[in-house]
Amino acid sequence: MRYLPLTDTDRSAMLDVIGAPDIDALFADVPEEARLSGPIEGLPMHASEMAVEKHMRRLSKKNLAASDAAFFLGAGAYKHHIPASVDHIIQRGEFLTAYTPYQPEIAQGTLQMLFEFQSQVARLYGCAVANASMYDGSTACWEAVAMAGRVARGKKRKVVLSGALHPHYAEVVRTMAKFTDDEIAGAPPSLTAKPDDDGLIARIDSDTSCVVVQYPDILGRLPDLAKIAAAAHDKGALLIAVNTEPVALGAIKLPGELGADIVVGEGQAIGVGLQFGGPYLGLFAVRDEKHVRMMPGRLCGETVDAEGKRGFVLTLSTREQHIRREKATSNICTNSGLCALAFNVHMTLLGEKGLRRLAMENHRLACLAADRLAKVPGVTVLNDTFFNEFTVLLGTDARTVVRQLADDGVLAGVSLGRLFPGSGNLANGLLVAVTETTTEEDIETLASALEEVLA
Repeated sequence: MRYLPLTDTDRSAMLDVIGAPDIDALFADVPEEARLSGPIEGLPMHASEMAVEKHMRRLSKKNLAASDAAFFLGAGAYKHHIPASVDHIIQRGEFLTAYTPYQPEIAQGTLQMLFEFQSQVARLYGCAVANASMYDGSTACWEAVAMAGRVARGKKRKVVLSGALHPHYAEVVRTMAKFTDDEIAGAPPSLTAKPDDDGLIARIDSDTSCVVVQYPDILGRLPDLAKIAAAAHDKGALLIAVNTEPVALGAIKLPGELGADIVVGEGQAIGVGLQFGGPYLGLFAVRDEKHVRMMPGRLCGETVDAEGKRGFVLTLSTREQHIRREKATSNICTNSGLCALAFNVHMTLLGEKGLRRLAMENHRLACLAADRLAKVPGVTVLNDTFFNEFTVLLGTDARTVVRQLADDGVLAGVSLGRLFPGSGNLANGLLVAVTETTTEEDIETLASALEEVLA
C-alpha cells in the first residue's frame, strides 16, 4: 500500500508548472541547519501495512484498557455506560455523510438534530440559548472568555480564574490570551474541604470582564455560584461557569439558575466514549438572550417554509468560513457534529427522569467509595460535599501510588501532582472518580490495594 498517490511523473509535472527544479527547492526558505540531513535517528524505516499492524498490535498489548481494570480516572473525562443504540443510530449513513450543514437547505435532518441538541443543552445548563456545539470543553472555556471581552467592548480586560479550574482549561485560556489584550489573573488551588469562594471574590474588581469558575471544581467540590455571581455582577463582570461532568447536572442546581451568565463545558460524559482522549464535545450556552449575537459558533433555528411546513435554518453563523471573515465571533472552523449527535441520542434515550436516576446512582456509589476509602489507614477524604468525584490525601506522593496500583491492574485515579506539577503541597492528593460503571467489588479492590501499598 502506497501512502502517497503521486508518481514520479506526477511530481515532475507539478514542479515544472511552478518552476522549481526539485522538491528540495520548495524548502529553500527553511534554514539549512533546521533541515534533516537524513533519516531520523531511532525511527524505523517504512514497512508494509501488515508489518505495521502486527507491530501496533504488539504495542497495544502493553496497555491497560479501561474495561480491563478497576477504573477510577476522571478529571474531565469520564467512563459512563453508552447504550448500543447510540452507536447504531449515529452510524446511519445519512448522519455520517451530512455531518455538518454547509448547505443548510439540503441538511434538514442534521439541522433538526442540532436544534434539538441546543434545546437539551439549554435545559441542562439552565440557560436561554445554546449553540450547535464547540470543539471541546477547554476551547469552549476560552471562547466564553473571548465573548465576555466582546460584551465588555474591550473596556475591561481582566479575567479572574478560579484556582480550582481544571489546569488544562486554564492553560488553554492563558495560551489564547497571548494573542489578545486580556490579563489573566489565576491563583493556586486551595487544598481545603470547601472551595475558597471568598478569596476568589476578593480578586474581582472594576476592571474584571469575567470570572471563570468550575462547577463541580477540579477537586470535586461545589462552589457557591450564586454568591460568586452576585459579587461579579456587582463589579459589572460576567460569571462563566465551567462544567466537565454533565451527569452532575441531574443532581445539583443548574449554573444558569444560580446566576452564571455563560455556561460552558465538556459533553463527553454523555454519549461519547473515552476514545483515547478525543474527539470530544464542547457545550456553550448563555443565560440571557441579549447576549446571543455575541456567542461564537453556529445557532440553528426553527421556521416555516413557503408552504407553511416546519423547517430548520442556520439562524446565526458568524464564523470566519461564512460571512464575517476577520470579524467572526470564533476562529473554530467546525463544531463536533457527530459527537453532538451522540450526546443528543443518549440524552433522548435517558430523558429527564433517566438523567436524574443516573446521577443519583453515580452519587450513591461515590459515597460508598468515599466512606470505604476513609477507613484505609493513611487516607483522608478531603471533600465534605461532592457529586461523583472527590479528593483523597495520601501520606505519600500520589503519583508513585498511582503507578504501583496500575501495575497491579487498578487505575486508582488522577494524582494532583500530575495535574499541578509545580505545586508541591498537592503532591499527596489523589482525585477519584466513580460512575455507574463502577461496582462495589471495584471499590473494595481499590481500598484493598491502597491498604497494601500504604502499609
